[in-house]
Amino acid sequence: MTVAVYLLSIKLSSKFPSPFTTPVFFSTLIIIIFLMFSGISYHDYQLARDIMTFLLGPATVALAVPLYKHRSILFQNLIPAFAGLFAGSITTVLAAVLLAKILKLANWISLSLSIKSITIPVAAEVAKIIGADSVLVAAIVMITGMIGAMFGPWFLNKCHVYHPFARGISMGTIAHGIGTAEAAREGELQGAVSGVAMGLAAIFTAIIIPFVMPFLFHV
Repeated sequence: MTVAVYLLSIKLSSKFPSPFTTPVFFSTLIIIIFLMFSGISYHDYQLARDIMTFLLGPATVALAVPLYKHRSILFQNLIPAFAGLFAGSITTVLAAVLLAKILKLANWISLSLSIKSITIPVAAEVAKIIGADSVLVAAIVMITGMIGAMFGPWFLNKCHVYHPFARGISMGTIAHGIGTAEAAREGELQGAVSGVAMGLAAIFTAIIIPFVMPFLFHV
C-alpha cells in the first residue's frame, strides 16, 4: 500500500505540480487517512515502516555514487558551498530563536525549535545536550523536512535559483533527509549535493549550538 501510494503521488505531482502534490506530503497524508479509516493501528503498520527505515541506510550511502561522478563540480564550488552551508545553518537557528522570542514561547520549546533543520538522529543527541524535549524535537524536525520538501523547490523557483548545485545545498541544509529525497527527484547532482549538505549541516550545527544557545537566550 505504501509503495502504491508513493507511485501514485509521483504521477500526480508530475501531472499537477504543486507543493501540495509533493510525493512525501501527499503519500503521507493518504497513508494516515487510510490507517485511520481502515482500523489498522500504527503498531501494525510499523512492520512495513521498519523495512523502509532499514532501506534508508543503503539509500543514503548510495548518494555517494552520483557525488563521486560529479566530484569535479563539488571541488570547483567548495568556497560558495561552505559559505552557503554556514549561512543556512546559522540563519535557521537564529530565525527559530527569534520567532520563539517574538511569540514568547517557553525556553524548552525555543530550544527544540532551534535544531529543527538537522536530521533526527543528530537532533535527538543535541536535544539531550541543550535540554530540549526529544519528542518535540522529532516532531518539529519531521514537520520542517516536510515543509522544506513541499515549498523549497517552489521558493527557489520564485527566487530564480535554478543552478542544480545551489538547489541541492539549499534543500540539504534546511530540510535534511526529506528535502534531500525531494532534491534527488529533481536530478542526480541535486540529490548528491543535498546529501552532503545534510550531513555537514548536522555536524556543524551540533558543534556550534551548545555554545551559541546560552548567548542567544541572554540577549
